[in-house]
Amino acid sequence: MKRSALYIFVFAMLITSCNPGTENTSSANVEQVSSSGSFGAPVEEVNLMSTAQMFDALESQGEFRGKVIGEIKEVCVKKGCWMTMSLPDGQSMRITFKDYGFFVPTDSQGYPVIIEGTATKSVIDVETLKHYAEDAGKSKEEIESITSPKEEYAFEAVGVIIKENA
Repeated sequence: MKRSALYIFVFAMLITSCNPGTENTSSANVEQVSSSGSFGAPVEEVNLMSTAQMFDALESQGEFRGKVIGEIKEVCVKKGCWMTMSLPDGQSMRITFKDYGFFVPTDSQGYPVIIEGTATKSVIDVETLKHYAEDAGKSKEEIESITSPKEEYAFEAVGVIIKENA
């Protein structure tokens, strides 16, 4: 009888002593979640262009293929299915992800980023502009004020590296 009481006591101590470890493990997992990292296809950090260099190539050639380094201006707050970067002319360039194949963290706004893919200039219809505004969390009034298509720079990324926020 004494042995069974001893086993119960030891078992209870093991369970009690494991609880703080479990809590620490789950808080460590939360700390590991980061807005930085690699998404999509692997991207090598070589032959990087600035947004200004990409913009110049896009304006003169109508298309740009390569890698660009910049900063994330805005991210789709619903899924991270698109983001934007500022261009030298004050406009924004929308970055989508090839074949909707990957997303980026929804809280990565303001982070340095390297994107690889193809940039183009296109006209975005009203319905799509309203969809983007909704995804960005714009107010109903802002969404309803969109009434005409917009010429926009777009980048389809095959891979993205979001760097640590400095």
